[in-house]
Amino acid sequence: MVVHLSAFTPVSLVIIGVVAILIFGPKKLPELGKAMGSTLREFKNATKGLADDDDDNKKNIIEHKENDKVK
Repeated sequence: MVVHLSAFTPVSLVIIGVVAILIFGPKKLPELGKAMGSTLREFKNATKGLADDDDDNKKNIIEHKENDKVK
């Protein structure tokens, strides 16, 4: 399922915001935003670590193959 950015018009964003305020209340929304931000930050750091590990493994494999060619 592909969602285009044009699917989120200003009117739909306002409706989503109003519904969020009705469900969670205006005092709870900043806490939810902060929690979401920290969750996304942790996820980004974790995936970055995985990507770095993959890069290190690829470098080790390439170096190993080059060393075998030299011998």
